[in-house]
Amino acid sequence: MQQTQVPLLGFAAASGTGKTTLLEQIIPLIKAQGLRVGLIKKSHHNIQVDQPGKDSFRFRVAGGSPVMLCTSHGRVLITEFSKSAEPHLFEELQFFDQSQVDLILVEGFKSECFPKIELHRAAVKEPLLYLNDPNIIALATDSFLELPSNLVQLDINQPRAITDFIIKQFMGIL
Repeated sequence: MQQTQVPLLGFAAASGTGKTTLLEQIIPLIKAQGLRVGLIKKSHHNIQVDQPGKDSFRFRVAGGSPVMLCTSHGRVLITEFSKSAEPHLFEELQFFDQSQVDLILVEGFKSECFPKIELHRAAVKEPLLYLNDPNIIALATDSFLELPSNLVQLDINQPRAITDFIIKQFMGIL
């Protein structure tokens, strides 16, 4: 497992389980503790943040890569890849300014080696990931499951309890 400057925690689950929805609920709860939260998401879709006809789009079509858009409200860095290889978390993290955050949450990258919380909903009917992933430290689910003693079971519908677990495990607070 590679090292980061700040704690790194992933959320792994099948599509439709509610990773994004849960993260939307957890992020403000973590921030309310005075912590700065960063997030990195692996998408299976082709991302398009600029529009045809805009300067940044024209720069990319002309061959510029990377292209950075900057405003007084934020920045976006667009890097085109020459091959269609899957991105690797620890390679992508080199572009993430870890000095600006206390914790990095990750959605996706479920096959990589770093601590993760698995999300599971009985209605989604997908196999449990923890059976083949020793990096899963907890399972947030909507049903009771018999788990090994090294796994913590959390209620997927209790974002505050999940947040408390994260802060205690990764930040040493509470």
